[in-house]
Amino acid sequence: MIIRHLDSAKKSTRRVDSAGWNSVRLLLRDDAMGFSFHITTIYAGAELPMHYRHHLESVYCVAGTGTIEDSQTGEVHAIEPGVMYALDQHDQHVLRANTEMTMACVFNPPLHGQEVHDDSGTYPPRAEAVA
Repeated sequence: MIIRHLDSAKKSTRRVDSAGWNSVRLLLRDDAMGFSFHITTIYAGAELPMHYRHHLESVYCVAGTGTIEDSQTGEVHAIEPGVMYALDQHDQHVLRANTEMTMACVFNPPLHGQEVHDDSGTYPPRAEAVA
């Protein structure tokens, strides 16, 4: 059984900060669950182009408001508490935060822990950690 407290994880190396967001990775590859689980904060005003070429992601909005735009179609969807979206086709997208958003995120394959997006908005293949 794995037990972790979000407040403790925020003060550890499980917290990763990057431009427009921070992510607290509560479950990682070494936990051997087959996925990673994160609580991610998207800062108000952030506009984040992303394209997870090597991962599938599911996201549930816990707090805040924003939009997600499908980069292929231009379709825009509102994000608010209670909305879930799944990037089941490695969908290229832009996430925009109207207010600070708290998101619960699941990645498959799992991340190692310190990954941040590269210039194309993706994480490395097989979630190999970037030094």
